This record gives sequence, structure tokens and C-alpha cells, in this order.
Amino acid sequence: MLYTVPDVKSLKRIPPERRKEGDTVWVAGYYKAGDPGAKLMRWDGSSTAADNGGTVHAPADGGKGRWIMAHQGVGDFKYFGIFGKEHPADTALEAWLSDPSVYRLEASSDLRFVKRHRLERSHIELDFNGFAVYTDGIEEAPPNDPFAAVFQFRGKPSGEVQTVRLTEDLAEMSDVFEVEDAAGFAVGGWWRAQASRVAGGGGTEWELDKLVMVTEIIDAKHVRFNYKNGWRIGKGRSITYRKIIPVAKAHVKNMVFYGAGATDTTGSHPLVYEYAVDCNAEAIEAFGTFWPVIMRRHCTHFVTERCRLINPVEVIIGGTGYMTQQIYCLYGHVRDCQTSNARHLNDFTGSAYCLVENCHGDGDEHGTFVTHGQYEHDLTFTGNSGLLSFANSGPIWGESAKRITVKKHVGSRFISFRKVTDMTLEDVHVLEREGVPDSGSIWVNADGVQIKNCTADNGLAFFQASSRSERPNAIENCTFKLSKGSALNRAPITRNLSFYNCHFHGLDGNHWNAPGRLHFRESYLHGADHAEPLRMAGRVFSFHGGMMENIGLMLCGTENQRVEVFSGARICGTNRGKSFFAIDKEAGRVEWMFSGMVSEAGDRDTLHFSLNSGHGEYTASGCVFEGGGFEVAADYFEGGYMLHQGNVERAVDRSGLPAESDTVRHLQGNLILR
Repeated sequence: MLYTVPDVKSLKRIPPERRKEGDTVWVAGYYKAGDPGAKLMRWDGSSTAADNGGTVHAPADGGKGRWIMAHQGVGDFKYFGIFGKEHPADTALEAWLSDPSVYRLEASSDLRFVKRHRLERSHIELDFNGFAVYTDGIEEAPPNDPFAAVFQFRGKPSGEVQTVRLTEDLAEMSDVFEVEDAAGFAVGGWWRAQASRVAGGGGTEWELDKLVMVTEIIDAKHVRFNYKNGWRIGKGRSITYRKIIPVAKAHVKNMVFYGAGATDTTGSHPLVYEYAVDCNAEAIEAFGTFWPVIMRRHCTHFVTERCRLINPVEVIIGGTGYMTQQIYCLYGHVRDCQTSNARHLNDFTGSAYCLVENCHGDGDEHGTFVTHGQYEHDLTFTGNSGLLSFANSGPIWGESAKRITVKKHVGSRFISFRKVTDMTLEDVHVLEREGVPDSGSIWVNADGVQIKNCTADNGLAFFQASSRSERPNAIENCTFKLSKGSALNRAPITRNLSFYNCHFHGLDGNHWNAPGRLHFRESYLHGADHAEPLRMAGRVFSFHGGMMENIGLMLCGTENQRVEVFSGARICGTNRGKSFFAIDKEAGRVEWMFSGMVSEAGDRDTLHFSLNSGHGEYTASGCVFEGGGFEVAADYFEGGYMLHQGNVERAVDRSGLPAESDTVRHLQGNLILR
């Protein structure tokens, strides 16, 4: 039989004689006919399920049997009489998600939640359809727990554990892992693989901690996972494998979230994924949150897209005010997201093979894009804007990352000066911004760094915290402005730096205080007005082609140095030191090599070279010297030599040259024009 009743109260009052097995009742509204809670109910005479106020209703007389809602797998909070934020929606959420036949839960109004829900449900989609979620009056969270979100989709360990001590190195880029007993693994099974801590390292310093899936059993001691290991783990170290039952394909979308509270226990945030596979977050817009809007740990294969965070309540305490943080995650894609006045838009900790694109942050002083430095690897950022800071969270994490690529980026600062190996920057533009310390500057680790087509308004600085890379440090097609007196290196650097077709502006008293070599090819060094010379302590200064304008080079290394200026290089103008090439009084022995160079003194007092301290060797051929003069101490070439031949001199004062001898030649073979 099919009946119609006006509301749920009337449904519950249907007398026993009208409650027949399989009878259906159309309830015309939850509270009254015509409200949004209309639904179809079916009588199950054997059911003893608890009345949950929505999908299960017990008769008012307390008799046996229940009215069970008939649905096609799509739930809605309105069927529980929730048409707005006046009534908490927690019971309805738990009731719907406990029904395995439900594959999507929708909202058709604003909602309020006062509990924090731990959910192990897979194959479910929560679609809030653009309605708001409020958390006024939510229960307190445990102290310092960023995983106490309103919606927590969390898998769990099964209890099966194996630990193996490696009998051979686990090589970088290997997807075959040594195990204690491969019989305990099955293809398709999910495991958390965690290496033992680095000996003598920080409290959380390990190279491997990922959720991975078995793809092949190789032999009794080896299995293949769906992950190419990013760091070598040496023989004798151990790896522990814990079998995981993950949450899978649990998606949350189209939510506007309003946080409540301003402390770690009273604050709220919407979404957590832990031990989760193929779980996506889409179009979540959050205001006033405390911990990250979308928090992930041990997740694999996911998309976070079209999400926004505006004005979180806290951005100073670590872990707060993030849009999304991914800890030990793989194969993630974060795209089309935005933050305003947040701490971080995106944080990777111990994660790999992830992509961030078209994401933007304003009010970004705390760093829009960051990694902690817990051995992240193979991360790519494309088409984003905001401050970047990689692997700078301190030694407790390991301060290490590898193969991070940033392309088509605009920001106020780029910081990556710890153990970041093989960093690549391409079309990155760092702009000075008032009120942001060190804005407009790029700080990088000289360990395989490659910078292409980039600009920096206010500084370029190199560090060397590691020396792992096999590729050169190369900078090409870039333009940099340096602040007065700043160092090009901020730490001792032994690796070489090569600049190709680069422009430096505003040089004035800058210095390179490191033994590493500097190579310039078709590059342009522009001094500021009355600039102090560039102080060079490196072993080699090599300048091929290009131009040095209104800037000089002062050698100040204490060990042997070499200066090479070749292939049509043009040196011109003047500077405060009144010399293009000079030597500090404490400098060591210098080898000077000039070939095919044009040196044009801007006035008669400017010297092409001033060699008045130490000793050296000098060769110049095929060069043109115009105006100015030469100055060399009488004993400078003791134990060395000077060969100045095949050059053109026009109106050059030669009176400062030493007398010719068996080892000093500077008259014959030159074209000297007055």
C-alpha cells in the first residue's frame, strides 16, 4: 500500500494495523507538508535499528519494526529536518556515512557541525553545493592536534608489520625494495614504508616515509612498489613496513567553511586525509581557520583544486594558517588555489612527485609555497605567484630536498639556501616589495642549481650547504640588481658558478668571498655611479664577451688566482677605485690573461690595470686599450713574467709600466697610437 502523510510526526503515529511489510509512505515534509524534507519511507517489520531522525524512524508506540528511507544512494541533510545552521548536522552526517549504499551526500542549505568526525568511509562524495559550513560551539580539540578537523577521512594500520635490515644499498630511483619476507605481501596491498632515522640526525630526519602499493613480488626478499625511491638508503639501515587499510575515493567539494575559535583547541578547520588514496578536495573556500584547511598525511594520488583560504585566525605558530599541508605524500596535484593573508598556501613535508600550478597568494610574507626539508624530491611548481621558501625549517627535519623545479613564477622572495640539490628556476621574477625583509632577492644553494630567464630586483646570494649534485651551477639569460656592498655568496662556496648572457645592475662594493670560480659568458656588469670595485676572492674570474661598465675588479684572495678576459669582452667607463683591474695589498699570486678584449678608460685617471701588490704573471694579446693608463710595481713580475704583444693602444699613459727585461716584454709588436 502507498500512503501519504504530511510530516514525520504523522509517519511515526501510523497505527500498527496500517504498518504492513513493504508498505511505502510518502512524507510530504519533515516538519510540515511542503518543506524541503519530503521523502519516501518503507516499512521493515523486522528492523530494530536505532531511530536516527532521518533515514530510520521508529513508530511512536514503541512497537517492533522501523520506517526505512528509500533512496538511490544519494543522501541529503534535509531528510533529517536540517534546512539551515540552526540545528547541528553531525548526527545526519554519521547516519548517512554509516550506510554503505550511499555513494554521495549532498547539502541543500547552510550547515553547522559541533563535533569532529573521524571517518573511515571509502567511495563517498561529500558535495556541499556551495553552501556554508559553520562550526560555532564545536567541541574542543586535543591540544596541538592539526588532524582534529571536522571531517577526518583516515585509514588505519592493519597490525601487520615487517622490519628488514638492508643487506645492500637501496639505490636512488629504485622501485624494488628489500623486505624480510615477501610472502607477507600481495600485489595491490598498501604499506607504509619508513626508513630508520639518519644516524646522528635530527629528531624526524629520515629519507623514506611513504604510503606505497605493491605492484610485483620479485622474489622471497624483494617486492616492487609504485614509487621510485628518491634517496639512497645505505646497507645496514632498516626499513619498517606497516600494512595499511586506506580510505579510498572519498571526495569533498563545493564548501564554504567558517572557522570558530582562535586557539589550537577551540579553532576549527574542515578536512583531514590520512592513509588515503585517490581522495580529492575541490572548491573549498575557508575563512578564519586555525590549522590547515586541507591536511594530508600518508596520502597517494590526489587532487586539491579551486580551493581558497582568506584571513585565517593565526599565522605565526607553526602549522597554523595553511591552505594545505602534505606530509609524506605522493603523486599530488594542487591547482587553481588561492590564499589571502595566510601562512602558507602549499606545504610539502617529506613528499615527492607532486605538482602545484596556477596558485596564488597575497599577503604572503610568511611564504606561500614551502617545503620543510625532510627529503622532499621531484616537486614542480608552474604558473604560481607568492613567496617561496624550500627546505628551511631547520636541522631537525634534515634540511634536504632534491630536484625541485619552479617555472613561470612571480613572488617577493625566493629562499632555498639549505641542502637543496638540483634546484631549477625558469622564468621566475622576484620583485622588491616595501615592508617585506629581503624582498626582491633570490637565495639558493650552489649544488646543481640552474637558473634561466629570471629576474631579481634586490639581490642574488649563493650558499653551499651540500655538494651532492653532478650537474653544474648555471645561470643564464637573467637580470639581477644587487644592493650596495652585498655579497654574491653568503657562505664559503667551493663549487663553480657560470653565468651566460646575464645582466647585473647597481654593482657597488659587492664581493665574492669564496674559493669557487666565477665564469661569465656574454654577460654585462653595470656599476652604479662612482661604484666601488667588485671584490673577488675566488680562484678564477673568467669573463668572455659581454661588458663591464663603470665597475672594476679588486682581487683579494689570499691564494693563487687567475683572471681571464677573452673573446671581445668590453671594459669601459670608470669607478671609484679608478682602475678596472687591481689587487688588494694582501692578495696572493695572480695570473692575468687578456685576449681579444677592448678596454676603454672613461677618463685619463682611470687605469686599465693597477698591479701594485704581490706578484703575478701577465699575458695580453689582440686587445685594444684606449685612454687612461697602466700601473705596475717594479717588482711585480719577480718570479713571473709579462708578455704584452699584438695589442693596440690609443692615447694610453705607459709611464707606469716596469722596465723591459728577459721576463718583461711590452714594447715590440704593439701598435701604439698617441
